[in-house]
Parts: sequence; C-alpha cells; structure tokens
Amino acid sequence: MDQQITLLFEEFADSDLISITVSNSSDRDRIKKIRIRPVLIKKKLYFQISEFIGNKVYHTNVDRQGLIEALPDWFEGLFRQAEIESEKGRATLLISKRGKVTVIKKLNKPDESKASNKAGKLGASASDTAAIKVAADAFDMGKIARLSHNRSKNYILQEGVALPFLVDLGVMSEAGHIVKAKSDKFRQINRFLEYIEDVLPYLDKDKELTILDFGCGKSYLTFALYYYLKEQKGYNIRVTGMDLKEDVIEECSRLSVKYGYDRLEFLAGDIADYKGAAPDMVITLHACDTATDYALFHAVSLNARVILSVPCCQHELNKQISNELLKPIFKYGIIKERMSALITDALRAELLEAVGYNVQLLEFIDMEHTPKNILIRAIKKMQNTAGKGAGTRRLRECMDFLGVSPCLYRLLKDYIENYTEK
Repeated sequence: MDQQITLLFEEFADSDLISITVSNSSDRDRIKKIRIRPVLIKKKLYFQISEFIGNKVYHTNVDRQGLIEALPDWFEGLFRQAEIESEKGRATLLISKRGKVTVIKKLNKPDESKASNKAGKLGASASDTAAIKVAADAFDMGKIARLSHNRSKNYILQEGVALPFLVDLGVMSEAGHIVKAKSDKFRQINRFLEYIEDVLPYLDKDKELTILDFGCGKSYLTFALYYYLKEQKGYNIRVTGMDLKEDVIEECSRLSVKYGYDRLEFLAGDIADYKGAAPDMVITLHACDTATDYALFHAVSLNARVILSVPCCQHELNKQISNELLKPIFKYGIIKERMSALITDALRAELLEAVGYNVQLLEFIDMEHTPKNILIRAIKKMQNTAGKGAGTRRLRECMDFLGVSPCLYRLLKDYIENYTEK
C-alpha cells in the first residue's frame, strides 16, 4: 500500500476529525462503502467504522492504531476513493485503476481564537481574556458533544447549520433548528442524499453532469441535491427540475435566483417535452401511479446512466390483477391493494433489467415515516446486455399469470422485443 495513504490517515485521525467516507468499491456485492467518525467512549478516543454491506450497516469501534491497521484491507484493490472532513480542513484520496495515488488537501486557516488568545497574553484586558476562555470552553464542550458515542445521527446536512433553502421551505428555523413538523422531511432529504452519494462512482466527475428531476414539486430534494453536489462536493453539474404546476415552478425559479444557484433551472411541463441535454441522472420522486412509468420510460429513452425513483400510489395493477388460484387472497381489498403495489414495483425493476439496467429495490425511509418507502435504483450497464439475463419470457409468463399489462411494459415493449431471448 502506498505510504501516502497511511500518512494521510495519520494526519487526520484525531479528535478534530468530523468524518471519513471511503467509497468507489471494486466489489459492491462484498461492501459498498465505509464511513468513519470519532467517538468518545469512557473518555477515550475511538473511531466508529460503519460498513455498508448489502442493505445493512455494521458498526465497529477501534482505536487509532486499529484504524491505521485496517487501511491495507481497504486500499489494496478494494476502494479507490476517500473523502475526509475535519476541523483542520478537507482532503480527498483518489486511486487510479493502475494504482496511482493522488491526495488533494485544503487546510483551514489558523483559528482566529488562537490569535485572540495570543493577543490576550500580550496585554488583553481581564474581561477580554475571560470572554476568550468562555469561548474556548464552549468550543471544547461542542467537540465533546460531537464525539459523544450516543449523539444524534450524523446527517449529511447537519442540524444547527441554517441552510437558506431549508429555511425558506419551512424545514429549518433561521437558527438552524429543525421544525418539529418537518423532522420526517429532514430525515427523508438526508436519506436521499445518501443514495446520491452511493451512485457518484458511476458518474463521470470530469464532465458536466446533467441531472433531471421530474415532478420536482416544491423541490426540497432538488435544492438539497444541488447544494450537496455543487456547494459541498464541488461537482460540475446542471440540474433541471420539472413539474406540471406553473406556480410551483415560478416560486422555485425565484428561490434559485435568490440563492445564486446559476446551474439550477426549473421548467413547467411534462418530461416528454424535455428538450435539454441527455441526462446523466433522472430522479422521479412520488410521481403518482403511471406518472412514474412515463418518467422511467423517458429516462430509458434518454439513455440516463442512473435512475432514482420513489413511486407514489400504484392503482393501475390493482384494477387489472386477476387470477383464479389467488382469488381467496384477492377478495381482501387491503391485501390486494398492497400486493398490487409491491408487484408493480417488482415488475418495474424487472422491466428496467430487461432494457439493460442493474436494478435494486431499496428502503428509502423507515416505514414509520411513510408507507411509500421503496426506492428503485437503476444503473445502466456498461455493456449492452439488455434482455439477456432478465428472463423476458418468464417475465411475460408472470404478467400473464397475474392478468396484468403494466404501463411501463407497454411503453418499453419495443425496447424489450429488440432483445428477446432466443
């Protein structure tokens, strides 16, 4: 392992560390990413390692030496990227496919409080010195709270840091506190950004990325996405939000100008009318019933590399589904409705597989917050293997068995038939 990696972690693995994200895994079935944060346990500094494996997260606490000893397991062929955030500054570790290591660091300027403390020693008044001590004590208490093993969840967007778009959208107060009635929305936004973070390795950071958010509504997630990728991560992006409601688009456009988000635009209209650059990513969140199908269809037709979709209500199959064998089950309306919704999303996943995507169905947010909690994540395969492994014949047999013809199947039928298995 390159010595630069060890030196980088030794430099930042201390109580000033905020977080480390290790990503760009070469074996995502084995492990997707790792997050590291410092914690205080019985007044001793440890580092909590969170490993994202499948749909689960496994936590381990190690001391500084244990963290350093884990590096070869991570960076000798498994991971190729790490993002480090610390009170001392930020750093990025990149490893090329040939093993070349690049370290980019941006350290913060010396803390002004240190200069103030020095000034106090050189003759500051007693009251000034006392004020400096109070500020220093408050800083230390804040650090202790941050390192607490039982502290609140370390969200990508932190409570206590007022973000203008969250304030204007009613999620945060001007002091940065989460409005109680919007706490679920705040968790949903952060969960969404975690999924965005997961797909970044599939996108080309060296080019301008075009992202299309269809059915953006009030655009909580659109603004959060832009802020996270453009302001926090430094990606070169252009984001377009689309919605049918002209008054909503007008307000979102006004806010975008207000925040100086010059690469974020909002358009009134249907995704079918989109005439912009081919999107690298298409997002569709809570588009009702078959509106999700049309969004997925246009994402495929636009050759989007990444699709993230959280469907809303699913009524179409509930009206169609019919099977003599399953009649005793379908006679219970609530069961039929829920089964129809799950079958709808499962068929959507299989249909996207049939046209060349790797697809996962994931829990978007806990069921206690919303029953609409399934996220469809689709990544375009690099090689054209559409229809080869999706079992299109078996898929049609399944639909025939259930007596359904989903909207997305009808829309993608020509695409699928081009790759019908022999």
